[in-house]
Amino acid sequence: MGEPSGDVGAAPAPGTAPPGRSLRVGQGALVLAATPIGDAEDASARLRRLLAEADVVAAEDTRRTRALAARLGVTITGRVVSHHEHNESGRSDDLLDVVAHGGTVLVVTDAGMPTVSDPGFRVVQAAVAAGLPVTVAPGPSAVLAALALSGLPTDRFCFEGFLPRRAGDRARTLAALASERRTMVLFEAPHRVAEALDALVAAFGAERPGAVCRELTKTYEEVRRGPLAELAAWAHAGEVRGEVVLVVGGAPSDGPRDVADLVPEVLARVDAGERLKTVVAEVAEVTGVVKRDLYAAALAARRT
Repeated sequence: MGEPSGDVGAAPAPGTAPPGRSLRVGQGALVLAATPIGDAEDASARLRRLLAEADVVAAEDTRRTRALAARLGVTITGRVVSHHEHNESGRSDDLLDVVAHGGTVLVVTDAGMPTVSDPGFRVVQAAVAAGLPVTVAPGPSAVLAALALSGLPTDRFCFEGFLPRRAGDRARTLAALASERRTMVLFEAPHRVAEALDALVAAFGAERPGAVCRELTKTYEEVRRGPLAELAAWAHAGEVRGEVVLVVGGAPSDGPRDVADLVPEVLARVDAGERLKTVVAEVAEVTGVVKRDLYAAALAARRT
């Protein structure tokens, strides 16, 4: 429940299935299918059928897709081709040619939903532009799984993907999110989790609630919840392993108004190589504090 219902009497838009009926193999369609993010038992019956019947399976890693099919007891009868970030643009025309001639192209990634920090967007964009049918076989999602397990508000949230690797770029990205009131979901590589949490503390404050979700649906699934400073200390205390999703609570409704609370964020960005005046101007614009007051407070803090 809670999903919007369709207008039964409306005519289908170009590239979509008629109301009440999903596109099926044989009609000619590009199908995005979610794959398990850990536990193979999460594979849907529809994914199994699509793997067995699709004319072409476009896989991020063909070996992993074949291994998944073997675990599911499915024999792939169609052609399996690689479809990843380095060849997606060049591969799209070939895939859409199959669809245009009545074939089904199944797009899968190593785990989760195509297009969500994974290949798929370019071929979908091209299919929509060409007026070709596109549909989805929904299923596992690391974003939604982590959000649900985090214990943080789920009524409004945003997905920010991977944080920039360079400290200055990361600080600027987080500064723009400092007043974001929605719960935020982020991906991060395990060896950068501690560094990312330090940056989150600098940008959002030590007490902002968060969660580190690791190895979701797998044998060693772990969810750590608490203030960002606590989570950062945990990450520094030992090696973080596996696939990681970070979930961070949104800014309080009144937002940060105290200049003193913003000084650590400003100094962290300056230490990362940015100009003090530039940082102060950006932070003041986002938070609404007086620029000269923030500049004076930052200068005073640097002298101590």
